[in-house]
Amino acid sequence: MKRPTLFALVIAGLLVPPICAHDFWIEPSSLEPASGSRVSIRLRVGEDFAGDPVPRVGERIERFAVVGPQGESTVVGAEGRDPAGYAHMGGEGTYLVVYRSNRARVELEAPKFEEYLRLEGLERISELRKKRGQSGKPSREVYSRNVKSLLVVGGAATPGFDKVLGLPLELVPEKNPYGMTSKDPLPVRLLFRGKPLAGALVVAIPRSNPKGGALRQRSDSEGRVRFSLPPNDVWLVKAVHMIEAPQDAPNADWESFWASLTFRGPR
Repeated sequence: MKRPTLFALVIAGLLVPPICAHDFWIEPSSLEPASGSRVSIRLRVGEDFAGDPVPRVGERIERFAVVGPQGESTVVGAEGRDPAGYAHMGGEGTYLVVYRSNRARVELEAPKFEEYLRLEGLERISELRKKRGQSGKPSREVYSRNVKSLLVVGGAATPGFDKVLGLPLELVPEKNPYGMTSKDPLPVRLLFRGKPLAGALVVAIPRSNPKGGALRQRSDSEGRVRFSLPPNDVWLVKAVHMIEAPQDAPNADWESFWASLTFRGPR
């Protein structure tokens, strides 16, 4: 791939406003790899579970690792390349690939910002802007990505699927989808800075039918949603949370946190 194309993808995937590329997720070469195999870790950005590749950009990475039965190891890779990294699987067990970016900055005109808030279920921010007489004001925002992918080696539903990795915004499955059937709902908990986040929009998107089959729920008082997932599909679960920008984010009005989780669903 030629260097200009890579740079264009970096800009498209990491530096453009969220309204232009809503979702960001991890797409491993296999969700059920063999023991001892090497898995390609691709980062993707787009909509409806269809996205463009995002090459590795070291200056944006705060954490890029695989967490498994033997502990945590860094996902290595070449700068500016897609896949963004590679992970070597150990023995049988459950593995979580995690990617955490640092902040990026974006400014949006008022209509685009308000549409972004509507699409991501952030109406409370829109209402707050309205109360302050700011609905027609452009936005200044910083945002970061907090994404995970759940892999199983050996075909066994083993412990570790619900491990909390300490991301600012984190989606945590409370049952192992690889060991479930479609008869039982999958509970997923949304945590913000380690505590349950209530009232957030959580969306589950199936790869086979991303537009017609997406499921949407608001998290309850314990930060929990429960999705009844149709069988034999790959899923992207996502959520966005926004707060007023803290003091360490100068010249910004808002800070948003984007979380996602990919996995193979129930049989």
